[in-house]
Amino acid sequence: MALANISLRFKCPPLQSSPSSTFNNPLLSLRKPSSISCSKPTPSAGDDGGKGAVDGASKPRKLSEQSSWEVKDSEGKDYLYRLGAESDNVNIAVGARAGMIDDVFIGDFLGKDSDIVFDYRQKATRSFEHLQGDYYIAPTFMDKVAVHIVKNYLASSLNIKIPLILGIWGGKGQGKTFQTELIFKTMGVEPVIMSAGELESDRAGEPGKLIRDRYRTASQVIQNQGKMSVLMINDIDAGLGRFGETQMTVNNQIVVGTLMNLADNPTRVSIGQDWREADVVNRVPLIVTGNDFSKLYAPLIREGRMEKFYWQPTREDIVNIVSRMYEKDGISRKDVVSIVDKFPNQALDFYGALRSRTYDRSILKWVDEVGGIESLEKTLLRRKKTKEVPQFIPPEQTVEALMESGYSLVKEQQLINETKLSKEYMKNIDD
Repeated sequence: MALANISLRFKCPPLQSSPSSTFNNPLLSLRKPSSISCSKPTPSAGDDGGKGAVDGASKPRKLSEQSSWEVKDSEGKDYLYRLGAESDNVNIAVGARAGMIDDVFIGDFLGKDSDIVFDYRQKATRSFEHLQGDYYIAPTFMDKVAVHIVKNYLASSLNIKIPLILGIWGGKGQGKTFQTELIFKTMGVEPVIMSAGELESDRAGEPGKLIRDRYRTASQVIQNQGKMSVLMINDIDAGLGRFGETQMTVNNQIVVGTLMNLADNPTRVSIGQDWREADVVNRVPLIVTGNDFSKLYAPLIREGRMEKFYWQPTREDIVNIVSRMYEKDGISRKDVVSIVDKFPNQALDFYGALRSRTYDRSILKWVDEVGGIESLEKTLLRRKKTKEVPQFIPPEQTVEALMESGYSLVKEQQLINETKLSKEYMKNIDD
């Protein structure tokens, strides 16, 4: 700033002088009030006319053409202010979306919406890398689940009413969840899975919000990762069923209402923020499993909202599934048929328990070899941190060992059905 353009103005009050002081100081009486002004610099010929100066009438200069601090959403509202009111964390809950964030993250530059923090979110999806081996999938089960998923992904192009929910129900231990997971792995589906234990909370409304949040998470998998996704709720009747005098809670009602609303409006899902016309999520198929759907709220399972599928494996399905299970143990299909015929009317998990029970004696032998029960803490925990745990050699599976395990399991089942512990405790009352 040029020094010539500065002028200072200070108004000094007139000096109060008495006659005596004026007489004694003649110079003071002759001094006039002086002023020094400080004014804005006048633009010179080579100056830019005050570049950078703030003019009250002019529009404020934007920070950057790609800055999200001043960006508007698709409705023309302030983007950051709305996010602060709606989201717990902008980076985690929102990510980068078209029409709402910097152009560098969307459109022609990357070709699609980019969610730069999706990998840092809590992992809520399943990928099933642990399912190694050759498993049998029942054709009827495969067809039902695959058709339901495909129909929902083609819903926009099909001129029919498509239920969002597929309800798979049947007896306990018949492999409903496992068969579904095998189908997910075969089709390349990365689902979001919930259990009945998440359908209740000490906070009212929390389970309903969790379902909507998981639904939107599955939608983000479709949008951001380009993978098919499904929301699956296991044992839904255990969390929402009405058994006898079971008390109905507010959360039960909210969860039922949330599921019915998802079935009616699968692309408009709110987790608490203000409704926006542009907030449209992908339609996500919903699969639930249970044992007795008659315990559920009737409007939830009506036609149009839920398609029901009763799963009762045939004898052929059971033989095929168990054969694949015992194939790596060297058990022939003929031996599997004999085991299935020996223990009829058993669920699929019974035949898995046979194989698990045959390990008991070998595990006890291994415990003795590593130093006994007293040294298990050192062997299983402390030694695991320093060096390898002693190798356990699985037992050789035989038909005789499997039969023996089967008789033991059947005996326990009969004891549970026949022995009433309450009657045993009160046996003196009958005397």
